[in-house]
Amino acid sequence: MYETHFGLQEAPFALTPNTRYFLRAPSHADALELLLVALKEREGFIKITGEVGTGKTLLCRLLLKDLRDRVSTAYIPNPNLPPEALYEAVAEELGVDVSRCANTHQVLKALNRRLIKLAMERRSVVLVIDEAQAMPEATIEALRLLTNLETESRKLLQVVLFGQPELDVMLGKESLRQLRQRITFQYRLSALDRQSVSQYLRHRLAQAGYNGGELFAPGALKLITRSSGGIPRLVNVLAHKAMLAAWGQGARQVNRGHVLSAIRDTESARQPGLLARWL
Repeated sequence: MYETHFGLQEAPFALTPNTRYFLRAPSHADALELLLVALKEREGFIKITGEVGTGKTLLCRLLLKDLRDRVSTAYIPNPNLPPEALYEAVAEELGVDVSRCANTHQVLKALNRRLIKLAMERRSVVLVIDEAQAMPEATIEALRLLTNLETESRKLLQVVLFGQPELDVMLGKESLRQLRQRITFQYRLSALDRQSVSQYLRHRLAQAGYNGGELFAPGALKLITRSSGGIPRLVNVLAHKAMLAAWGQGARQVNRGHVLSAIRDTESARQPGLLARWL
């Protein structure tokens, strides 16, 4: 819609996770560095949590992309599965033909053989689970038992959990204390501050082909930061709608009024106070 008007090659604020748009903001850069270091040190469980919309899935995909050529990975995007289905999903991700397995015991035996084969080839295996807060408690316990697969000298499987804060609540249960004790590294993603929001907007615009001046006026930037709470997904939504409003008026720069229109149309955005609306 507004791409030609602003000199863009594509929409810069799409909600689909695209690793090309990843910004190494302080919190996200620290989380990625922790993941890479912990996996290199062959730690067992690693946990990354963050509020809805803080960029966990994008970080997850960036990690998988980075590991692709060096490590065998299994990716479970929807872990709301019973234990048996989790075992089958992990096995299939690692290239095991589970159609020949008559029961869960055989699936685990086949999976163990595959893990040992990969270990003999000196390939690490990393299981990445997104939306981990959706796992039933029985499946979390099954996951812990799965990591018991090991040789005399090394673990055969490392696990990275990405989840919302509800994951911390669930792992706080006394019944899950054994898994909780195995989490050696953890990180909580934080929201973007005003400077990071400014960098985030400029970065995404540049990736989409924009090479003009400051597209968002200072007042618009401040309002986006405040109303989004620094949550990247909400920043995307508000920036997209504000650009639509500016395009509709033929404006070449997004101002406060355009952002206010976007906020009124976004239920999850923090509504500005009376003074801000009057100004």
